[in-house]
Parts: sequence; structure tokens; C-alpha cells
Amino acid sequence: MSDYDRAGLLGGWIDADGDCEDTRHEVLNRDLDDVVSADGCTVDSGVLDPDPYTATTINFVRGPATSSEVQIDHVVSLGNAWTTGARNLTQDQRVELANDPLNLLAVDGPANQSKSDKPADEWLPDNVDFHCEFVAIQIAVKAKYELWVTAPEKAAMTEVLADCEGQALPTDATVAVGDIPGNAPAPVAEAPAPAPVEPEPEPAPVAPAPEPAAPAPAPVVPEPAPAAPGVPAGGWANCTEAKAAGAAPIYRGSPGYAPKLDRDGDGVACES
Repeated sequence: MSDYDRAGLLGGWIDADGDCEDTRHEVLNRDLDDVVSADGCTVDSGVLDPDPYTATTINFVRGPATSSEVQIDHVVSLGNAWTTGARNLTQDQRVELANDPLNLLAVDGPANQSKSDKPADEWLPDNVDFHCEFVAIQIAVKAKYELWVTAPEKAAMTEVLADCEGQALPTDATVAVGDIPGNAPAPVAEAPAPAPVEPEPEPAPVAPAPEPAAPAPAPVVPEPAPAAPGVPAGGWANCTEAKAAGAAPIYRGSPGYAPKLDRDGDGVACES
């Protein structure tokens, strides 16, 4: 986390569809009932019933002393995302992740503060009935942005999902909160009409075999691409060699990374 800068790397709320309502208010408008908005751009009041994390009802009123009672949570926290692959995304992709309604929920403010950047093995909602959907959202987001999970995180998710028979993987097509980049469902193309079945033609007379052609020249095998600068052609033989070259730690997706060097499978090789 030493290089993690949330504002600089992932930005703030954006108005992706240009309707004057930024992502925070889009999600409030989606998740709250009885929404009141005086200007059509900001949500002034509404009812969160129930809050998914505490199963309580929260009457939301916008204001300096009350707005924080309902917060917008990144279900896969941005800090967790950064340490599990978001550092490999482009800036545009990181801003998309931070504003993706698939990863956002209106929730109880204190519960959101308690969650912070914790992964599933360190924090689950007090509302046990929401555990299945909570973990399913995290898996959907991590799959969409090609993020990984740590071994403890995977174990916690597996334990939750053992009691989640029939839980569907959520998709961004189920939310309607504006044209956030990357969230438009793919158009469903109609199946083409089957081609008419043509009758098989009469067999043509067998022509005499042609003279054998000259053998084709042997294919030209291109030279193997050179290794990335500083990385041996066959990769590092072991972490000792990588550390001696000053290359450690090595992140998944970086030159020289190999599963054999990442013994705990957390996406960071030769970290210690």
C-alpha cells in the first residue's frame, strides 16, 4: 500500500452520462425509496430500507451533519483492489472501477467505516442474510477487472458460498444508473436464419492424379523474442537470482514474474 493514492489513482465521483447527477447520487437514487430531489441532480432525502449491511431502516436527509449516515461503499474496496491487480489497470479503467455501479451500494455509514479496505476474510456484514450476495458481488467485480484474491480471502469466500445454493453472479446489466463506461449490456444478436439445404451434386469424374509438386520450402522459424530488459531469457531461476539483480518483488503481469517464484500465490513473487 506504500504507493496507494486513492484520489490520484482512482479519482472521485464522475458524471458519466452528463445528466448532472454524479455517481454517488446515481446510486442513492437507485438504492433509496421515496427519493426527493429538488434540482434533479442531487438526492435530498430518501429511505434506505433495508440497509444491506445491518438490515436496519435509515431515513436519509442530505446535510453537513446527516449525509454521512448513508455512504456509498465500494464492495471490493479500492485499497483491496489496488493490492490485487488494479495497479496493472490503465487510469481510465481505474476510474471506471471506482465509479462502477456493479461495485457500489448505499449502506449504513458506520458499517462502511468499519469495513474500510478489509477483504472478505477480515470483514463481513452484520446482516448474515446478505453474506451470499456480498461475496457474489466481490467475485463479479474481481472477475470483471481481472483482480485476484489472496488465499485467506478465497477460503472465506468459499466458506460463505457453501451455504449459497442458487446464488446468481450479479451483472452490471441489472442496474440502470446511467451510461457508466463499460456497463452497457452487450446487444443480443438475433440468430441467423438457417441456410437452405442444397441437394448433393453428382460426383464428378475422377481426373488422373497430377504430377507431384515440388516440396514446399521449410517454414522460417522466427527468432525468439528477446527477454525484457534485465530479465534473463529463461526468466529468473529462483528468487535468490531475482533479488541479486534487484528485481524483487515481482508483480503478476510484470516481466520476469513466474508462478514458480510466487509460492503463496498472492500475485507477488519474491516479496520476502
